[in-house]
Amino acid sequence: MASRAAIFTGMYPHNTGVYSFDHWADHRNWVQDLNDAGYHCVNMGKMHFSPRDVSGGFHERVIVENPTSKHLDLGGADDDWGRFLRIHDQQRPNDRNKTDPAWLEKYQGVPWHLEERFHSDVFIGDSALSWIRDYRGRGPFFLQVGFTGPHEPWDPLPRHLDLYEGREMPPRIFREGELEDKPPQHAAHKEMHATTEHESVIDMYSPSEEDIARMRRHYYAKITTVDEQLGQIVEALEERGLLENSLLIFCSDHGELLGDHTLAYKWLMYDPIVHIPLIVRDSRHEDSAGQEVQDLVSLMDLGPTILAAAGIEVPSYLEGRSLMPYLEGADASVAPREWVFCEDNYQVMMRGERYKLVYYIGQEAGELYDLERDPHELWNLWDSSEDLELKNQLLSYLLRWLASSTYYNAGYRRQRTRQYGMRWPSPEDAFLHGGQGRPVPRSFDL
Repeated sequence: MASRAAIFTGMYPHNTGVYSFDHWADHRNWVQDLNDAGYHCVNMGKMHFSPRDVSGGFHERVIVENPTSKHLDLGGADDDWGRFLRIHDQQRPNDRNKTDPAWLEKYQGVPWHLEERFHSDVFIGDSALSWIRDYRGRGPFFLQVGFTGPHEPWDPLPRHLDLYEGREMPPRIFREGELEDKPPQHAAHKEMHATTEHESVIDMYSPSEEDIARMRRHYYAKITTVDEQLGQIVEALEERGLLENSLLIFCSDHGELLGDHTLAYKWLMYDPIVHIPLIVRDSRHEDSAGQEVQDLVSLMDLGPTILAAAGIEVPSYLEGRSLMPYLEGADASVAPREWVFCEDNYQVMMRGERYKLVYYIGQEAGELYDLERDPHELWNLWDSSEDLELKNQLLSYLLRWLASSTYYNAGYRRQRTRQYGMRWPSPEDAFLHGGQGRPVPRSFDL
């Protein structure tokens, strides 16, 4: 949820207060900017708003939360997928860890058991296809399609799982005793997910290599389930001529460990979690097709990119930057980001091309990796005396980033103002107050 809140508000968690499953729907988001500019805005599937059922700037919504959502069981209203299931006398598959004695042995790999049309991702894809085929509007539109997969449980369509039967899977990456050199949150993560009473329970203390391979086959197969839906959506857009003069973006809000570092799921800052796909197609710049960019970019850049492509002024508080220069063939003039940042609860990650630092607010232990020498993040250098100077330099840079971001977003927090400036030191202006100095727009990356 925190990732989606950051994507759509365009602000980091320390500026919105959204670090986990927190209330965020009352924040301004860039969908509202598209709405205000005359775009018809549509959400099909997962948005992870909290509260769930707000409009959030969308004119139309088909709401689907995680498949294991329990809104109805807890006395609330079901989402649209849950209603669809119940209309057809089906039930949301919940709490199978309490009814299936072999649940732990499956490592969240459970092929879909009902008709294909009842699968949450098929329902989302069908909803998007229906909207595309029926849309009668003449103006511009923004369509967000949020699939629930490949979130656990990994429940692909059986015919997609068949594609991976007998296929060799990449082995998990870890070293013996690795977590002993990591912050205690890593071992706590492993323990919590092995002992939770939630359906997501997974015991990563003793899986065999075949257990890991089976888990990965289900995960990859579920990606194939989503990929099939994406292909159908692109074909439907093309059939209606809606890919002309369009910007198409494919991304994910997080990755997955799948046994790497002897762990599962997300919540930490390893590259398999934070290094995710981003594919952008701009029909107006076909000459950039097939271009692969190795520069560091961020999900925070999506809002500024979409608004810039639509010709809408980017609000001051959006903390990313437009990726349009890459699409317009002007990437040679782009100064690549030196660092990207990520926050989750009291973790703050700063990742560059070579080094990654993870600072844990309130404790001494942290993480530091040299990704050139250790691309799989197996050796934590946080307590290395040889790397003390490097660690202190990175911590100092992290402090400057955090302070700058917090300060520059004060204009939003005060009045929800879209455009504003803040006082900022320069050789010509060292005034902290009074009429001689003046606020200026932010001129640096966050």
